[in-house]
Amino acid sequence: MTDLDLPIIDLKPLVSGAPGGLETVAAEIGCAARETGFFYVKNHGVDQVLIGEVFAAAHKLFAQPLDAKMALTKDFFKTNRGYVPMKGENLDPTKPSDLKEAFNIGLDLAEDDPRILAGEPFRAVNLWPDLPGWKEVVLAYFNAVWMLGQQMHRAVAADLGAHPDFFEDKLDAPMATLRLLHYPPQHAGAEKGQIGAGTHTDYGNITILLPDAVGGLEVRRRDGVWLKAPTLEGAFVCNIGDCLMRWTNDVYVSTPHRVVNASGLERYSIAFFLDPNPDADVACLPSCVAPGDEAKYDPISGADYLKSKLDASYEPVKAATGHVQIE
Repeated sequence: MTDLDLPIIDLKPLVSGAPGGLETVAAEIGCAARETGFFYVKNHGVDQVLIGEVFAAAHKLFAQPLDAKMALTKDFFKTNRGYVPMKGENLDPTKPSDLKEAFNIGLDLAEDDPRILAGEPFRAVNLWPDLPGWKEVVLAYFNAVWMLGQQMHRAVAADLGAHPDFFEDKLDAPMATLRLLHYPPQHAGAEKGQIGAGTHTDYGNITILLPDAVGGLEVRRRDGVWLKAPTLEGAFVCNIGDCLMRWTNDVYVSTPHRVVNASGLERYSIAFFLDPNPDADVACLPSCVAPGDEAKYDPISGADYLKSKLDASYEPVKAATGHVQIE
């Protein structure tokens, strides 16, 4: 096991609007997306005070009694909102359930929002713990990384030969998920092959991950070698997801990764998964299909694609228990 030399991309030229900044960052993201699918971003513009506050919010949430957290599991399989208890998810169906607990929020909508009333896929009301100021901090962070993801997609579009605004109307009401995660120390009594998060690829377009200093993220290189992805202070770890890989006709790569918390410490991370709007037409970009060739994938809606991925992730646990597993 060796440390992974991931590219470190300075986003300041992009987020500041500097002349030529879009093109510079587009080339760097494009190179990383084609080679490993993983990269760090620094000078991203997300406030460091807010980052500290969202970590504190995660600690407060997961320190709550189990019954208080389980009150936030209503209709999780339908909505992808709320609490996932320890071992309640199985990212690698060939292995035991993951040693982690999680909490998801999505785009914040009111109960009477027309999209919810119409039954639009993956539209739901967020569930909130009874913690003063908690909602405000988490929503502020959601909005900050959502904006960052939109900016990064301008660079992605430019790299792929599309107009920088190509993704704008596909990410303005996304099925994005902000996921707070808590991993206990890997213990001696774990089942064989059981780790913090099983080997998987992410489902959406881009993931913006904020890990704590404990580390534990590992990335599988194309030759099968597992490499560590250490935490860099002030930087996010970003990776390409399956949906963007499909959109690019596999020009970009969605790389398998996992979490192994062998530190002996509690590990926390905050992941933002930027999936497109439910009705976004995920169709291979023309620039990603060689002349005379056909696209590898048929068009599909963003909602149908995400559903297919989530169903596969939770089905082993549902089949074994009939509900989210509680232990």
